[in-house]
Amino acid sequence: MEPKNKKSLKKGSKTTKAQKIKQQQEDEEQRLREEEEARLQDEREQQQRLERERKEKEIERLELKDQERREAELNELHYLLEENHAAVTRWKSEAVEKAKWERYLRCDGCPDPAVQKDINTYISLWRDDHEVNLTSVLDQLKLSLQLMEELEDHLSEAADQQVNHNQQETILNLQELIHTKHLLITEDILKRASMNIDTETGNMQTVIRHDKLTLCLWANLKKNPRFQSLNFEEVGLGLEIPKQLVVSDIAVWILHTRYDHLSLLARMTHLTTHTPSHRSGFRSFSGNEEVQEEIEISDKDKTNDDEEEVKQCNNAEQHRMGSDLSVLQSAAIGQAEKSSPKPAEGQSSQIETQMEHLAAEGGLISPPARLTVKKNDLQVVDLRQYTPLGGVFYYDVFHLPPQAHQVNGWEIRQLMDTGLQVFPYLAEKPSLEGDDVMFQPVEVSVTRPDSVVFLETPQVACWDAAVKQWMFDGIMDVSYKENEAKISFKMDSFQAFTLMQETYINFPFKSWELRPLGQDCANFTINGALKDLSITIKGSQCMLLQAEPEENLSHIVGQWMSFSALQRAMINTGINVFVNQHTDTFVSTCGKDALTEHAVYEQMALFASACAFSWSEWNARCGAEHLVLKACEHSDSTPVPKHSWSLYLLGAQRSQMLQNLENSEAFSADHLHGSEFHSTFIHMLQDNMSPDGIARTRQSHYLFVDTIQSLLCATRPLMYS
Repeated sequence: MEPKNKKSLKKGSKTTKAQKIKQQQEDEEQRLREEEEARLQDEREQQQRLERERKEKEIERLELKDQERREAELNELHYLLEENHAAVTRWKSEAVEKAKWERYLRCDGCPDPAVQKDINTYISLWRDDHEVNLTSVLDQLKLSLQLMEELEDHLSEAADQQVNHNQQETILNLQELIHTKHLLITEDILKRASMNIDTETGNMQTVIRHDKLTLCLWANLKKNPRFQSLNFEEVGLGLEIPKQLVVSDIAVWILHTRYDHLSLLARMTHLTTHTPSHRSGFRSFSGNEEVQEEIEISDKDKTNDDEEEVKQCNNAEQHRMGSDLSVLQSAAIGQAEKSSPKPAEGQSSQIETQMEHLAAEGGLISPPARLTVKKNDLQVVDLRQYTPLGGVFYYDVFHLPPQAHQVNGWEIRQLMDTGLQVFPYLAEKPSLEGDDVMFQPVEVSVTRPDSVVFLETPQVACWDAAVKQWMFDGIMDVSYKENEAKISFKMDSFQAFTLMQETYINFPFKSWELRPLGQDCANFTINGALKDLSITIKGSQCMLLQAEPEENLSHIVGQWMSFSALQRAMINTGINVFVNQHTDTFVSTCGKDALTEHAVYEQMALFASACAFSWSEWNARCGAEHLVLKACEHSDSTPVPKHSWSLYLLGAQRSQMLQNLENSEAFSADHLHGSEFHSTFIHMLQDNMSPDGIARTRQSHYLFVDTIQSLLCATRPLMYS
């Protein structure tokens, strides 16, 4: 047995030696592999180092080359911008002089609102004119509203503080006078209510339609206790008559004005407002910007102003407009005395400073929570966050004036010099004792004005004359039938109300594109958060396109107008894609440097006749100090082919073409091999443009360039996309 065990040991020993040999072979192979991997790693590192050194040398060479021509490129850009700006300034000055001369030659009796003496004379003559002829008063009303619009335009451009104050006071006087004429017309009609009785109801019901207002009147002559609903179907306005009013000598007054003086009152009284630059709506750095301080008026001042107004207005005017306008007028005076504007130097000539301005650190800015302004536990409408649309609806009830009686061919009428008397009505909460004598809430219904667009369900706000603000309080049981465009709700008293929409509901933009359609013609498309739109620019004129079929916007869609007129019309219509000093409070932004952004818009405008520009998703990921957008030369009106786009990285000191693609997995700031660096965007574009394309840019009309720049600065697509 022992020999057998010895053989087993020897066999096991041989196996162990084989394993050792095998292990040694494996170790040797592992060592060779590691040495090979180390060698390859060294080669890779060497190659990477050489590539890095090559890139550094290449970048150093490109930067040196860029530095050598930097002054020449900046000077050329400066010359192009200054040449266009000087031409636009000269054209605007000549246009103003031409308009003044044409107004002088018309000799139609229409005053020039820029001449204080003329407008004061007009107001005095109309105030002393007690004519209540409907046609005459409505014509004067239309003229007064036109004068107010001109005054507001002058107000935004006025540099002299005294002129600014005088124009504000004139606007207030016109507002007061217009409302006074509304009441005079109403009183004259109601005095003759018994002569215009409806045979079916025994009451007087009439509608006066005008392009600026709609006036609906109902006189309760029959006092039928079964009468409940008052409908003016032809204008889409209605009211459920509370039972306490059905048996009273009252007249219901519904006035829908397509203008909004109350919001102006609220803004001037409580909000910090800004006068926009004459160059564009880009307020971050506009040179001629006037900042008006927030107005605070003491209770004593309000009381004094109210007492003075009582002496000038009748009871109805006190109820609706008296104290409002007096406070606003005193506020405007105090504001004029307090403000001391100091116009900054024009930024358009400081191209090098703008291009070299370093952007502040910061990424995507999150929007804050909804701002709710409260006063005495009342929810005040923040007019920075909400925009009134469709004008103002005034619902009120008056004591019915004494009616005339016919006696033996004579008309006998009781004369009263008190004017219209407001019938006090305020809904009361149920008492603990269960008192049944309570005023019911006022149930009203209105049809959404067809001249505006609501991208969400409209919100209703009522006017509180005590705090001079729109309020969401006091409105109950709101319902909206979208297919009928009808809004119904209840309010606790007869008062003025308006329909509200969030100002920035269409922000941020999903994408945008500026595409040339030919020489001095381009198309600007914005895909908004809820609504897409397209604007065609031709010379100095703009036209809005792409309205939904069900939207009745013929007054704005397809109409050529100046950019400022289009901007105002779009905002008033509810299609807002324009920014102001409050936008970044409510909208997420990419946090870009404003000066660099503005410099890019200026250069895009110079090349808009020959180059297309578009949104890039990398713009939000490249950091605050850079901008990324797509661009390419484009010579016709067809869509830009996807393969034609190139990505550009634009900074304060340098522009470059990116090797990165729009569909790349990650962002890279490496420049495209074979491309160069330039100090300006336009010279970067010229490297890949044809001679014909460059020639088209040099032939661009200065008004076209200015319009494109104004549009880009007003929408700021590089910041809000």
